[in-house]
Amino acid sequence: MIINTSLDDFYQRNGAPQPEGIARDIGHFNVFESEKLFDKKTGDRIMPYSRRAYYKISWLRGKSRAEYADKVIDVQENALLFATPKIPYHWLPADSNQTGMFCIFTADFLSPGKTGLGLDELPIFQPGQLPVFQLSETEVKEIEYIFRKMLKELGTDYQYKFDLLRTLVMELIHYGQKLQPMSTLSASQNASERISSLFIELLERQFPLESPRQSLSLRTAKDYADRLAVHVNHLNKVLKEVTGNTTSEMIGSRIIQEAKILLKQTHWSISEIAYALGYDDLAHFSKYFKKQTSFTPIAFRA
Repeated sequence: MIINTSLDDFYQRNGAPQPEGIARDIGHFNVFESEKLFDKKTGDRIMPYSRRAYYKISWLRGKSRAEYADKVIDVQENALLFATPKIPYHWLPADSNQTGMFCIFTADFLSPGKTGLGLDELPIFQPGQLPVFQLSETEVKEIEYIFRKMLKELGTDYQYKFDLLRTLVMELIHYGQKLQPMSTLSASQNASERISSLFIELLERQFPLESPRQSLSLRTAKDYADRLAVHVNHLNKVLKEVTGNTTSEMIGSRIIQEAKILLKQTHWSISEIAYALGYDDLAHFSKYFKKQTSFTPIAFRA
């Protein structure tokens, strides 16, 4: 069984020390050996990160499957997988014999000011790409060397170790971008259920809003379709079949749910709430909220 958990909870459950990077104003970075990620009490495998916040580069060893909205990729032995918090996917191990290593990092860790590159500008993190790469035995040795060097460096007191770790992360990214993507399966079962599930996951990743300075990055059906690399008409058709609602209806419903939470549980002004939910026009937000709830935002808050 795989349990998704936060990093802080993982360190408590696994008895592992928190690395220095968590508390420093440099963005977060860490590297793990997959076979060591388990709850000491239950033996369950733990995924110590929130996909909403972290990028991830994984060296996968063992049979597994990566499922995206319109793609399914079978991993037979060794592969390199790149994950961004902006594109949801499901990773399904075929058995318990899963080893390898992976590193996680926030966008701040590799911000343009530190590397000269924006993560989401890199081809490997673009929607529609196939970020899973089969590795030969020679490539496995080279990839493992980089991960082992990361693990060793993280435990040192070297003053500039995070600069070196950024270099190693970029080396992995460029290594992957030079590889040939793995082929997808020509036929996949339950495609509609998978697309629906990944849409809902992507929708939920936009919340909760934690600051009035935040603003939803995905607002329209096309925004979500582009991120999932499917046509907006196909996404609408699938969601209507599976859930009975259109993409826009599901997005609107979740926005209203978040608006209610913010109105009741924060002291943000209604203008701040409207902006955070993607409305530049307060009157438009108020009109839509009243249409969906029969209350104005002011009345609902009161």
